[in-house]
Amino acid sequence: MTISKDMKILIVDDYKTMLRILRNLLTQLGFSNIEEASEGGEALAKLRQMPFNLIISDWNMEPMTGIQLLREVRADSNLKSIPFIMVTAESKTQNVIAAKEAGVSNYIVKPFNAETLKAKIASVFGGFPD
Repeated sequence: MTISKDMKILIVDDYKTMLRILRNLLTQLGFSNIEEASEGGEALAKLRQMPFNLIISDWNMEPMTGIQLLREVRADSNLKSIPFIMVTAESKTQNVIAAKEAGVSNYIVKPFNAETLKAKIASVFGGFPD
C-alpha cells in the first residue's frame, strides 16, 4: 500500500487535547482527511462505516483500550489489513511485545513531534510523499 496526502486517517484517543495535537501534527505533514474517535467502540463503528487507510490510536483508553481495538481490527476480515500505529506513554518492553503480537504496524512513545510521526508513517508505508 502506498501513502498519499489525501488518504483517510482515523485518530483514536479519549483525551481531547491529544486528538488536537495529533490532528495538528498530521496537518503539518500535509494530511487533511482526518477523522476522530474518542474511544475504541466509536472507532470500530467508524471503521465499519467507511474505509480508512491508517489508524493511529492511544493505548490507554476506557472502556476499550487501544490494544483491544487493535485485536478487534485484526480479527475483522474487512479491517485487518489497515495499518495501525499505537501511541503510548509506556515504553515497557512487555507492552511493545504485546502490541507486536496483536499485529501493530508501528509504535510511538509520547511525547513525540511531527518528524517522529512522519518517520513512523513512512516506515509503515515504505516511504513518504513529497
